[in-house]
Amino acid sequence: MIKEVEGDILLSKADAIAHGVSPMDHFDSGLALSIRQDYPSLYKDFRHYCQTFSPKTGEVWLWQGTDKKKIFNLLTQEPPLTPNGHPGRANLSAVRHCLKNLAQSIKTENISSMAIPKIATGVGALEWVDVKPIIEEFLGNLDIPVFVYSKYVKGQAAPE
Repeated sequence: MIKEVEGDILLSKADAIAHGVSPMDHFDSGLALSIRQDYPSLYKDFRHYCQTFSPKTGEVWLWQGTDKKKIFNLLTQEPPLTPNGHPGRANLSAVRHCLKNLAQSIKTENISSMAIPKIATGVGALEWVDVKPIIEEFLGNLDIPVFVYSKYVKGQAAPE
């Protein structure tokens, strides 16, 4: 079941949240920056993961904090062209692969609810009208509530 909500995804009571990034992302803008500020160990662990495993776009990496917060990092964007460069754009193929992998991971990890923003539509530069049907295709038939944060409102908890 998908429900669109407005609010601050980092205040979500969902069992897990997801967001889009690129391999070797610097987490320096948008939701990724907020995650880096709230969960600095996630950023450190993500960089280590990328240096160790060289993940590709379309893959998903799950991180869990000491507070048991689970965050799925969806590699929807191309990696930066240079070590200090900005992430590349997202593409619909990578989004499809990420969401397919996310749906499988939700089942494997026994996730009871999920919060996800309008992935790949910010820095990734995709149009929501193109991404939304892919979210519905892969997450719409799950037996858990999926909260799509369609509008960011800092500091406001969404009615989930």
